[in-house]
Amino acid sequence: MSFDFLWQGFGVALLPQNLLIGLIGCFLGTMIGALPAIGPINGIALLLPIAYTAGLPPESTLILLAGVYYGAEYGGRISSILLNVPGDAGAVMTALDGYPMARRGEATKALAISGISSFIGGILAVVGMTFLAVPLSWLAIKFGPAEYFVLMVFAFATLGSMVGHEPAKTLIGCVLGLMLTTIGLDATSGAYRFTFEQAELHDGIEFIILVIGLFSISEVLLMLEHQLKGTLRPLAVSGAYPSWADIRFIWWPSVRATVIGFVIGVLPGTGASVASAVSYTTEKRLNDKEGTFGTGDMRGLAAPEAANNAAATGAFVPMLTLGVPGSGTTAVMLGALMLYNIQPGPQLFVEQPKLVGGLIASMYVGNLLLLVMNLPLVQLFARVLLMPNWILIPGITALSILGVYSAYASVMSVLIMFGIGVAGYLLRKLGFDMAPIILGFVLGRVMEVNLRNALALSGGDPGILFASPLAIILWIMAGAIVILPWWLRRRARPTAVPAA
Repeated sequence: MSFDFLWQGFGVALLPQNLLIGLIGCFLGTMIGALPAIGPINGIALLLPIAYTAGLPPESTLILLAGVYYGAEYGGRISSILLNVPGDAGAVMTALDGYPMARRGEATKALAISGISSFIGGILAVVGMTFLAVPLSWLAIKFGPAEYFVLMVFAFATLGSMVGHEPAKTLIGCVLGLMLTTIGLDATSGAYRFTFEQAELHDGIEFIILVIGLFSISEVLLMLEHQLKGTLRPLAVSGAYPSWADIRFIWWPSVRATVIGFVIGVLPGTGASVASAVSYTTEKRLNDKEGTFGTGDMRGLAAPEAANNAAATGAFVPMLTLGVPGSGTTAVMLGALMLYNIQPGPQLFVEQPKLVGGLIASMYVGNLLLLVMNLPLVQLFARVLLMPNWILIPGITALSILGVYSAYASVMSVLIMFGIGVAGYLLRKLGFDMAPIILGFVLGRVMEVNLRNALALSGGDPGILFASPLAIILWIMAGAIVILPWWLRRRARPTAVPAA
């Protein structure tokens, strides 16, 4: 494969006009990502008509929209780490260790680590996209409903690492998440399930409503409880940046998460939320020997951040090579190509080398711009936590309400968010972790749809789930990830007794 398109692309991306456009896109994306429930898809949908009517050439438009896209992946970490309010779906797992770091006064370090791991994930994924875009498009074609279902089984198998000391509560949390996915219209039969004749529930419970309710509103209620008890104190914020030892500590978790995120991002319909969940649970299984994940472990922060940025880049692969959007955001960007009468597909790299090369080259430049732009600002962002509690608590509440209402324009959605928040508060008081609920919800929705589609294609024969070599490989991987740790522990037990 010739890489002449990339050299032409750097000539396009480094033009002063396109550098400025990329910088504007990165800045706007960071701000959009920091606002709950807005997300890159809405930012791109707003900017696309403006860029088109302004007469920008197609490569400049794509550079702008791509900057907004991966800028939002960076920005989503800000409210997630500081306020426990995920900016988008991919930032949910970031809150599990990022927010505890902020609570113990390491907000600056957490934001910087997030930015560095995001840069690692983003830049390595662009390298992967440069060299592997065409071969990986073959992999995306091979995934049908059966393979997607088995992939979700594999993802659930990795949840075994989150069992901890209370497996019953973890299992209950997963089941609650799975139950919530059954609310709304059944896409196969057309029947409404568990909607209680409420029109607002016909589309099910939206992911953003669930996340903001479980994380943000429940956190506000806990803060109010401590305020009434007189035990809530202002947080100390250290201005310390991560050391070189910290960066070396997160390097390999970030690299592993990049590989996972990039491959999952290439598969249409999975997205950053699945990538960050799988990378977090995988890293927890590999490295959480002391039970520090979920309490402010830097590796638990770095892994999902690298994965969601890698997944955002990976989603461009099927869009450019197959004309199949890898995510909702790339679906809007696919519409941008259609506006300019450009047909994506295998010949795009040959027919439009300046366009594809300019887009890929701008990602190299854009990730570097985001790192340079965001690292100096982390101390400014961290000072949000120094606000007095009588401002911070209403501010978090108002931000949550604004995010949900602006996304769905429904008072009922806001009320559902508060109801979920109260339920989340009670569950947290009972010692439940919110992560298994979110993971059950994210993976269960994809799992159900693909299982039913696979069975519909086979006439109800479950053998389709074992028909392809790819499905068999995924079944073996899922079985290995469940059985091997148990077998290794059992094998090590007899040798430990004589040593004692």
